[in-house]
Amino acid sequence: MAGSTTGRVAGKVAFITGAARGQGREHAVRLAEEGADIIAVDVCEDIDTAGYPGPSESDLADTAALVEKSGRRAFTATTDVRDLDGLRAALETGVAEIGPIDIVVANAGISASPAPAAKIEPSAWQTMFDVNVTGVWHTVKAALPHMTNRGGSIILISSMLGLRGGGYMAHYASAKHAVVGLMHSLANELAPQWIRVNTIHPGNILTPMIDNDHFRRTVRPDLPEPTMDDAVQVIGHFHLLPEPVIEARAVSNAVLFLASDESQYITGAALPVDAGAVAKF
Repeated sequence: MAGSTTGRVAGKVAFITGAARGQGREHAVRLAEEGADIIAVDVCEDIDTAGYPGPSESDLADTAALVEKSGRRAFTATTDVRDLDGLRAALETGVAEIGPIDIVVANAGISASPAPAAKIEPSAWQTMFDVNVTGVWHTVKAALPHMTNRGGSIILISSMLGLRGGGYMAHYASAKHAVVGLMHSLANELAPQWIRVNTIHPGNILTPMIDNDHFRRTVRPDLPEPTMDDAVQVIGHFHLLPEPVIEARAVSNAVLFLASDESQYITGAALPVDAGAVAKF
């Protein structure tokens, strides 16, 4: 189905990882609303040590349906960002069907249960870095050969904990800091090709990553059946603005800005979308 030729990213193709639900789905839909066709991938299974259920193939199909409802084309594939060969194969098929890539959104990532650094299991540390750092590098490595000769935008999704410390979240904060280092390196390497590279740092976003039973019980162990309202009483103090959780679309609006020509001179930047969490004393 052909969509509108107007929009802030009209005629462009976006490659998005972790697109089956949550932020990834919202990024896909928001970019499609503004004219982009979408190549969307996700692992579509549980990940050991993540502590919450992973997405399903039907979730990824729902993302595609929402993109197509916006009048844009969607290609989906089930693949793990830890598997470089699988990611490359999926992307090659997607590019053959949809076209060369203009926008990369390295969104796939996992969170984990809070724990003292000394008590984090080595397997949990390793999986965190395999998904949240190596998976981001794999995403860029697989995408670059398919990016157009007219430049492009690479957006790496980090976290507010990628710009500040996080007690009891040493593995997550360390991995998200590493994404910033990767961004700065890529921004310097790819600038001569007019490929811009930036990071976005969300605060507490209302997605399945935190809206799940495991997370609620972790932050409110004092309650037998904690609700999300109970959980936000704990996590809400992180934000400077009086809003405990942020809607995913707020992050997607920042993705859209960095993907569009409106940000044509912005590269090597770390953009918080965190209700002031990084700025809070």
